[in-house]
Amino acid sequence: MNETNGSKMLMLPMISVARKHLGYQPNLVDYEAARRGFAINQAVKGEIEYFRWGRLNAAYNAVTRHGRGQLKNKVAIYHLDSELKETKLTFFELECLSNRFGNYLKSRGVKRGDRVFFFLPRVPMLFYGFLGTLKIGAIAGTLFSAFGAQALADRLENSGAKVLVTSDELLGRVTQVRRQLKDLKVVVTAGELSKILASFSDELKTVKTRPDEPAFMLYTSGTTGKPKGVVHVHKAILHEHLTAKWVLDIKPDDVYWCTADPGWVTGIAYEILGTLSSGAATVVYEGRFDPEVWYRIIQDYRVTVWYTAPTAIRMLQAAGAETAGKYNLSSLRHILSVGEPLNPEPLMWAFKTYKLPFHDTWWQTETGGIMIANFPCLPIKPGSMGKPVPGVTAAIVDDKSREVGPLVEGNLALRRGWSSMMDRIWRRPTKYKSYFSHGWYISGDRAFKDKDGYFWFVGRADDVIKTSGERVGPFEVESALVSYPDVVEAAVIGKPDPIRGEIIKAFVSLRPGVKPSESLKTKIQEYVKKNFAAHAYPREIEFVKSLPICGILRCAQNDKI
Repeated sequence: MNETNGSKMLMLPMISVARKHLGYQPNLVDYEAARRGFAINQAVKGEIEYFRWGRLNAAYNAVTRHGRGQLKNKVAIYHLDSELKETKLTFFELECLSNRFGNYLKSRGVKRGDRVFFFLPRVPMLFYGFLGTLKIGAIAGTLFSAFGAQALADRLENSGAKVLVTSDELLGRVTQVRRQLKDLKVVVTAGELSKILASFSDELKTVKTRPDEPAFMLYTSGTTGKPKGVVHVHKAILHEHLTAKWVLDIKPDDVYWCTADPGWVTGIAYEILGTLSSGAATVVYEGRFDPEVWYRIIQDYRVTVWYTAPTAIRMLQAAGAETAGKYNLSSLRHILSVGEPLNPEPLMWAFKTYKLPFHDTWWQTETGGIMIANFPCLPIKPGSMGKPVPGVTAAIVDDKSREVGPLVEGNLALRRGWSSMMDRIWRRPTKYKSYFSHGWYISGDRAFKDKDGYFWFVGRADDVIKTSGERVGPFEVESALVSYPDVVEAAVIGKPDPIRGEIIKAFVSLRPGVKPSESLKTKIQEYVKKNFAAHAYPREIEFVKSLPICGILRCAQNDKI
């Protein structure tokens, strides 16, 4: 084990349950008892409904169960646009809109197993469209709205998407690559579709899908090659619902705010499926990060449970405690973080400022739900990932998949079998198999476990860059860089950053005769934003004469010369 960071953090004082001053009884009171003899169906009994013959539909449990039941008139979503204009949707309204969307898809020939993708900002249609897709047995996919044209094309082409719902603002990027998408039959904007849906029935018979039938897919980056289409099945909602209850501690009378974008897995698992199934009201904010606006939302909507990213917490810390002090944040009772390790410093700052500690969580796109967490009923060790969720077996293993002892760094691994585990990598069975060794899912993260059973993150085992909580594959960024006319070679790395965790730094070799300049750096950055993704461009560019073909940096060779 690398003793430096680990040893220092192990020496930090623990935040006991008593110091948390909970003021409420958490949904999970006895962690150890929950782990003993755990059975997922028993843990969610009476909360998740199966059809006859063991059939299960995730959307039915997220919305129909409430929309046709006692919570039908309860607010499901408070949607706020960038100007904070509010749209309220009750569970019944969400049920009806998702039914209309499902009927529209059927009218366009969408069948069970077809892929329907959403390239949208956080608008209401993204939520009810996603649910409507699952109701008819089709597979829903979401794409981050910052993706450029080529990143979009790579994902849509691999998935064989039949329908794409986008916005007027994003349509131009789709148009650029439409010709190469042979399977894409329907492209429609949310504005156009909202008018069309008015003519469709709000009654729809939900398909009684098998628990192991594909429900949704998301693309995640790797170190080399194209992004991977990670497929999750309907029974994923079992684990997502359970962790929303035990980790997020959501209760039906909560007002919950997850700041993640549904283009990523957190937004799907804990902004749509697991949290709506819990019956809580969810706040959705379409605008950009602004400390004053965020605090105003918490104050005005009396947010009780807040799930955000360490990058955002560090940015709130930079804005100062005096900014937080201008707002009434007393409604908050449980706050959590996700996406990257939460350093002890911002955790302790938040504890002092909000009188609540952030509970860090660890999981991945591939796991489909929270795997390791800091629970309300357990002490927090600042800097730790926490303990495994009941029903999840986690361990540190060596390169031969053998478990190692406490305080020894190794590969963070999970025993196969939890309900939200990825079902496949779309069209890449060999890649899927590569994730597993001797019954373990090998996460690609390096970590260690202490003597009390808490896990501690060390770093990635590969070269994936994690910036602002999002995984970015170097290969895609390098490919975008070398497609710029003046660039011959490029290699990117992650550079530590106090706010974003890591930023992307690029080493770039230029064509003969092209002079390096600050203006050229800006042009290259804007090009990558446009052609790959606005969130995944190199914030630093260093011009070099040449790059090593074999060495520390991987190079993307340009075949233009």
